[in-house]
Amino acid sequence: MSEQRTAAKPKAAREWTFDGTVRIVIEGVKPQVDGGRFPVKRVIGQRLDVEADMFTDGHDAVRCRAHYRHERETQWHVIEMAPLGNDRFRAGFHVTELGRYTYTVDGWVDHLLSWRRELARRVDASDIASALLQGAVLIDETAARASDADAQALSDWAARLRVDGSVQERKRLALDEALYETAARYPDLARSARFEHELEVVVDPPVAGCSAWYEFFPRSFAGEPGKHGSFADCEATLDYAAAMGFDVVYLPPMHPVGKIKRKGPNNTLEPGPDGVGSPWAIGSAEGGHKAIHPQLGTLEDFRTLVKQAKRRGLQLALDIAFQSAPDHPYVKTHPKWFRHRPDGSVQYAENPPKKYQDIYPFDFESTQWRELWEELESVFLFWIGEGVTIFRVDNPHTKPFPFWEWAIDQIKRRHPEVIFLAEAFTRPRIMHRLAKLGFSQSYTYFTWRNNKQELTEYFTELMQEDEREYFRPNCWPNTPDILPEYLQFGGRPAFLVRLVLAATLSANYGIYGPAFELLEHQPREPGSEEYLDSEKYQLREWDLDRADSLRDFITRINRIRHDNPALQSDWSLHFHPIANEQMLCYSKADADDSNLILVVVNLDPYNPQSGWVDLDLAALGLDEKAPYQVHELLSDARYLWRGARNFVQLEPNSVPAHIFRLRRRVRTERDFDYFL
Repeated sequence: MSEQRTAAKPKAAREWTFDGTVRIVIEGVKPQVDGGRFPVKRVIGQRLDVEADMFTDGHDAVRCRAHYRHERETQWHVIEMAPLGNDRFRAGFHVTELGRYTYTVDGWVDHLLSWRRELARRVDASDIASALLQGAVLIDETAARASDADAQALSDWAARLRVDGSVQERKRLALDEALYETAARYPDLARSARFEHELEVVVDPPVAGCSAWYEFFPRSFAGEPGKHGSFADCEATLDYAAAMGFDVVYLPPMHPVGKIKRKGPNNTLEPGPDGVGSPWAIGSAEGGHKAIHPQLGTLEDFRTLVKQAKRRGLQLALDIAFQSAPDHPYVKTHPKWFRHRPDGSVQYAENPPKKYQDIYPFDFESTQWRELWEELESVFLFWIGEGVTIFRVDNPHTKPFPFWEWAIDQIKRRHPEVIFLAEAFTRPRIMHRLAKLGFSQSYTYFTWRNNKQELTEYFTELMQEDEREYFRPNCWPNTPDILPEYLQFGGRPAFLVRLVLAATLSANYGIYGPAFELLEHQPREPGSEEYLDSEKYQLREWDLDRADSLRDFITRINRIRHDNPALQSDWSLHFHPIANEQMLCYSKADADDSNLILVVVNLDPYNPQSGWVDLDLAALGLDEKAPYQVHELLSDARYLWRGARNFVQLEPNSVPAHIFRLRRRVRTERDFDYFL
């Protein structure tokens, strides 16, 4: 049987969707988060370094640039990227305005630079003469792109390369740096390649990058036993927080507290006739999230409090908790915003075995989710209108990610000065997603990281390049919800240790006071992290002048933070070996390495500990042969150290930590030494 063949149909002509003469490859552009899906973060005045791999086939020279502009600008700022080696380039710029900047990179094969590099290696006279003529053509092409004055200078340069004369003299002329710098301003970009994404950086106020927070309950500061405090009673507390050197005073929810299912002392179901309930059970017939608890004062009283805080150099942060008490007005006016049981009752919040009968969570899967989103956004906008620009958001991980991305973006585009702190102690990926979505700062696991290995591994993770671009840690040794075991049993030394660690490992930290400085350490029951007689459920009386208060020590720590730029950022954190598992040693430096801080902490609150510190002198920029001064900032003592290995001993019952400022030895023109 003969084989029959069918003639193949001719293929359609290929449509070329790219320019095959563009030879540049752009890879590894940083910083970017999830391929540019989310912006990176900076604060005003910080530098953003943009890096990229740029290369081409063969041996041609590559040049590249970074482009950036603020969201209000239409024109790009362009800066040349400098080579770092191995085909990597970098350029940086400082962000000087709040809001968003966009940035990207481009690159091209630079034939003129390639020609100069090859010419410099040529030695044969005939090769040089031929190359000079090739270069003259390239320079003429560059002159055609140049401005009038530069065009004439470049044309003259090309003409001089063509004239008869010494080959070596013309080679020297061809390699003239000043003339090349003129030509370099007019590159041939016809075959340049641009990175496919325009990336973003969100710029926050400086307090987002460095802040010390002090949390207190205004209702506990009436000055009379059993009396509910008011905003007017808080003026002395503002003085107290400002005197200790805090930047932010943070108030729990200040709205009317629900009366239905109100909680009593120690989270009981029996509040009694004078029970004040939990501030997080928000809303009653007196109002909801845009109202103020009547016993705290009026809206005008709150405005006065905001002004008083500002006069003392403090910013006031509010707690935003998106949940409702059973008698919140929302429950009646918007019943579909809540989840109902089969019997028609509203489902209260639970985290088994914990039950929160006094709290109704919102149902974000409601058919009225759009109206719910808009109302919750309006809560932020209301308090922004009253002068609040910092919000600590309660349990954001129990609300949908799309809501936070939408709400924070909406608010930040209108109010770029606003800062959001995510109170989310949950799984790492969820905490990091919230940071990517726009939260300016994030609570951390620091509260439960106590030993040397845990602290070293965790803070190394936080300061890794990819995570640090979007996740700003805010470290708290205690909160109204968390009394860690370390503080329950470690006594005064434990409080000192955790304060030093929080305030020096992280540029952002906070304490819940006065419980912290007054060494509150009794749990509600063994194994619990709840405080006995927690202030969340009852009024407390605090003696701020108690003799054993840590007030003076906290003041000293905050003063050290304010005086040393090294402690006002996170990325320079570097751990140094010390031959004792109960001791931790680390350093920080400011942007130009002029301020060097070394911290050594005894993590054992019960026993003296000692060890030999092995400093990474190269990381610190210290000469291994020259002496250097260590100025102990807590005691004001000074020591002269030499080399990497030095001995340290710390007694927990005095001060279980050293905070050293390292001062390099320099020699002046007058031939005497002093320490920087």
